[in-house]
Amino acid sequence: MAGDDRLRLSVLGPFRAWRGSRQLDLGPVRQRALLAALVLRPDATVSADELLDDVWGLEPPGTGRRVIPTYVFRLRKCLGSESADAVIERTSTGYRFPGAAAEVDEVSLDRLASEAAAAERSGDLAGAVRAASAALDLFDGEPLTGLPGPFVEGHRLRLAERRMALRLDKAGWQVRLGRHAEVIDELTALTRVHPHHESLAALLMRALRGAGRRADALAVYTTLRRRLVDDLGVEPGGTARRAQQAVLRDEPTPAGRERPPRNELPADGELAGRAEELAVLVEPGDPALVTVAAVDGVAGSGKSALAVRAAHRLRPGYPDGCLFVDLHGHTEGHEPLRPEQLLPRMLRAIGVDGEHTAGEFDELVASWRSATASLRLLVVLDNAKSAEQVRPLLPTGAGSRVLVTSRRRLTGLHAERRISLGALDAGAADKLLRRIVGADRVEREPDAARELARLCGGLPLALRLAGARLQNRPTWTFEYLVARLTGEERRLGELAVEDHGIEAALRLSYHQLPEADRRTFRMLGLVPTPVFDPLAVAAVLGCTAAEAERSLERLVDASMLLQPAGGRYRLHDLVGVYARGLAAGEPAPVTAAARGRVLRLYAAAARCASDWGVHDPSSGPAPDDAPFTGWADATAWLDAVGADLTGVVGYAASTGEADYACWIAEGLVEYLMRQGRYEECRAAIDLALPLAELSTDPRMAPALRRAFGTAEGMQGRYERARPWCDEAVRLSRRLGDRHEEARALAMHGTLEAVAGDPAGALAALTEAHALGRRFDDPFLVGLTIANTGLVYFRTGRVDEAQSCLEQGVVFAEKIDRPRAVAMASGALGKFHLGLGRHSEAVAPLRRAARSAEEAGDVDLSADCLSMWGAAEAGLGNASTAVELQRRALGSLTEQSRPQLELEIRNRLGEGLLAVGDAAAAREQFAVVLKRTGPADAERARARAGLTACG
Repeated sequence: MAGDDRLRLSVLGPFRAWRGSRQLDLGPVRQRALLAALVLRPDATVSADELLDDVWGLEPPGTGRRVIPTYVFRLRKCLGSESADAVIERTSTGYRFPGAAAEVDEVSLDRLASEAAAAERSGDLAGAVRAASAALDLFDGEPLTGLPGPFVEGHRLRLAERRMALRLDKAGWQVRLGRHAEVIDELTALTRVHPHHESLAALLMRALRGAGRRADALAVYTTLRRRLVDDLGVEPGGTARRAQQAVLRDEPTPAGRERPPRNELPADGELAGRAEELAVLVEPGDPALVTVAAVDGVAGSGKSALAVRAAHRLRPGYPDGCLFVDLHGHTEGHEPLRPEQLLPRMLRAIGVDGEHTAGEFDELVASWRSATASLRLLVVLDNAKSAEQVRPLLPTGAGSRVLVTSRRRLTGLHAERRISLGALDAGAADKLLRRIVGADRVEREPDAARELARLCGGLPLALRLAGARLQNRPTWTFEYLVARLTGEERRLGELAVEDHGIEAALRLSYHQLPEADRRTFRMLGLVPTPVFDPLAVAAVLGCTAAEAERSLERLVDASMLLQPAGGRYRLHDLVGVYARGLAAGEPAPVTAAARGRVLRLYAAAARCASDWGVHDPSSGPAPDDAPFTGWADATAWLDAVGADLTGVVGYAASTGEADYACWIAEGLVEYLMRQGRYEECRAAIDLALPLAELSTDPRMAPALRRAFGTAEGMQGRYERARPWCDEAVRLSRRLGDRHEEARALAMHGTLEAVAGDPAGALAALTEAHALGRRFDDPFLVGLTIANTGLVYFRTGRVDEAQSCLEQGVVFAEKIDRPRAVAMASGALGKFHLGLGRHSEAVAPLRRAARSAEEAGDVDLSADCLSMWGAAEAGLGNASTAVELQRRALGSLTEQSRPQLELEIRNRLGEGLLAVGDAAAAREQFAVVLKRTGPADAERARARAGLTACG
């Protein structure tokens, strides 16, 4: 951009923008607030959801996130440059405001404030006053005036506090220079706006005393005390009292450097993300109490950086000093400091000397409590090991605040606020890498930079170490470092600089655990899913679930384990790498036994949740000792595992457990299919199929092929399913496994019926039915007799069909599994519906729909709801029919059978026509036409429907 066309933005007053000398119209107030939310996070990617929360808070617009791109488009036009995209960039995860795209007045504020602080440190108070005055001149009223939203409100408060701190610093330097008269009017005006601000009142008293106005100075104290007592119920703190005593004693005003209250805070460094956590820490506390906030988190999560940032924000409100103490609770090569070692130094820091800083432990504690009773202190206790280490160090003065950081959750410490730090989000990680490595390098390899952040688990320390590697190796690319980190065996070693690294930090935390919890942590490296519960860990450990849970909770307290939900646990990515490394060092017999126990648990859960019940002919370990009370309990446990079930099969395969990989994959088929999770089902079988030949269970070769064919057939891919089932029949016959042969024949017969070969279908189903009776397998008998009934119905043998279908319901009730009941009742209802017996169809279809919903079978539930709706339509109940069709359509998923969706849409269109909504009906028929070919029966039905729409 040309120099006179530079974009300038102001946040230190009304939010405004200029291009050159021309002020820009930024549009409506929420549009301006959205731009401010980006500007105040320079170089960070902000998602649309974050922007919604920032600008609208708890009351999002009716249009949802769709408003965001509209506002961004308008803002780009408002900002008035042909290269507007360079001002607000669109990334794959959100929007970004490049810091180099504009001059922002807060950047100038940072520079001038730093110049003022440097001048003061060098003794140039006059220079400090000049720089502070220039910084204050940048403000133009209340920062970000009039902009809505919680994000802007937080920054408005932050900037206002910063302005106040600058005013106090400048006035203090002027008083120290003897320029008392210059500040009296300004400080007097400020005390009216901030009547409870003790540092401000003390500074005004010093200025008045220096100007010879002792009575006015004492009146300031009297007014301050009255307001504090009347409004807050507290007495003035030490700073205000010392100023009063100086006036009463008529002490001369110091002309040089007056010793300020102790401020031991480290420099405020880079804090990546953590805006919400910071807001919690800086919220006002109860002025009558000591407010304690505890921050815990895994090693390297940024606990100290957060506490220091919060302390700097809070510092102006603590006139009697800010102490920072490293307790060395988790410092390699350093024993944790004991309270009796720390209290003498802390007493000296607040001005207590002599005999009160020596003595027995109880005397030191009493001296500390007595000395702090009249003070309002801010104390940061960093790197604590235990609550016992912290409790004696707490000050007692009303309004004091303590920030405690620890790798452990200090459950024995009474804290008003607790924060557990996890991984950084993608935007914060990106911002941190940009600051360390440089925005140019990140932008050259954005995908590799995101992958690096993922491999670092979003952990600030890991990101800093990775960034340092790239800093020190300018020829390295992000892609090269990612390649070095990809293998788990090298990752922790790569995330180290000299003697500082992730592995060293985790090793220290690990060795501080009790031995029983160290064993639990090591064995967590053998759990097959990223998120797990006490039952899975109990299997790995060979103990009870209650014992496992107690150990897991202790690991959570030690920040070695995350708890994303009650009863669910997860290792941070890098902590998981460390745990798996430790597990690899266990003796082979120990790890083999642990793996076998946990995989047996998953195999048992899959079998207990299947539709076959106690008659399941599957091989493998019997689930007799499984910790599940029944079908529903096992199903609920698998539901909690969620999308990680395929990973369990992969884990078994990768660890050489071919039998368990096959058993679990087969067992999960019915569970996954009834939830419409066909892709996961096929993926699990794909992982296990190559291992069938390695399995000690010969039944696995035909069983997995039959399972794959079933999964294909349930999605309507009949031609792809038939070869799998044919092969399963052939292999089971070769093995002489008649029960497995019967299961394969049952699926083969179903597919033959769909393919239009009723004779072949009846032959296969009849043979399978006979074998089912021979093996006393009610599920197989009921399945085959119901499917035989449907074949009879298609061939016009109505009486035989009805008899078979009614028998199928009886067998399903004997099994007492909801999916079996749903399939049998649904088949009977379909039969009556096909004959136009709408009254007879309603009851079995209603029962089928409810049983399918209980079973969690998405497609079966939708099919039964739709047929029930068709029966209601046949009875003239048009409104009920439309409601049922809408419920059916709304329950489908992306993996549902396409043909089922087309059938439901046609039925819904017909129902909408019946209630007089031709326009809505036309929409449904149009979708069907768009998705069908000339030979599809549903296409002809949709055309007829469109014709009826007129």
